[in-house]
Amino acid sequence: MGLLDDKVVLVNGGSQGVGAAVARAAVREGAAVAVTGRRPGPGEALVAELTAAGGEAVFVRADLADAEQAKGSVARVVEAHGRIDCLVNSAGLTSRGTLLDTTPELFDQHVAINLKAPFFAMQAAVADMVRRGEPGTIVNVITSSAHGGQPFLAPYVAAKAGLIGLTRNAAHAHRWDRVRINGLNIGWTATEGEDATQRAFHGAGDDWRERAAARLPMGRLGRPDEIADFVVLLLSDRSGVVTGSVIDWDQNVLGGLD
Repeated sequence: MGLLDDKVVLVNGGSQGVGAAVARAAVREGAAVAVTGRRPGPGEALVAELTAAGGEAVFVRADLADAEQAKGSVARVVEAHGRIDCLVNSAGLTSRGTLLDTTPELFDQHVAINLKAPFFAMQAAVADMVRRGEPGTIVNVITSSAHGGQPFLAPYVAAKAGLIGLTRNAAHAHRWDRVRINGLNIGWTATEGEDATQRAFHGAGDDWRERAAARLPMGRLGRPDEIADFVVLLLSDRSGVVTGSVIDWDQNVLGGLD
């Protein structure tokens, strides 16, 4: 459909999982895409896949735990293309910790990846949009757990709940600049990262997806490509004037009780 024709899109945390799916969908819809990640292997493999299919894509190596590198990812895109039109903050740290066993170091790691990196990437992207006097769009991939979450997700929930507040604050602050900023609270999703997390922290076996699916209303986990299509819609002009919305993309209903 060409929803992102001639747009320059940066997907932070875009080398695998939901971020990689967003990159694929954005290229399919006509965008020039940059993806960031810490490991060159997956990022360069994704870029090779996208360019082989005729898309325009580059990999930017960045450790988003470093705020300067988060800002620098935007700077690299602006340097290469002269602008940034769309930003997706998809990176996430999901290592476990409860209120009682989370260390200050673990807490700081969650804040660095799940809140501080999006803050400073947004700062750099919005600054470019405002400087040029042109509209832009940002989507923050958050989590339905930000509403409360499981006890073993305490630092994750704290940081991601902060990202919900930041999304709304920044959207309100820059609506007159025609910069639209929205968030997506995604539910349980079948990604490479979730597979690693289930095995590392919960002793899951090869059948964990099937066992998880049996406990869910729709009988399956969410898929990254479905989320990616929704993100692309929010990035595109087809989402109209919507800004400051944080949408629950999940099969469990907040406030519903059995």
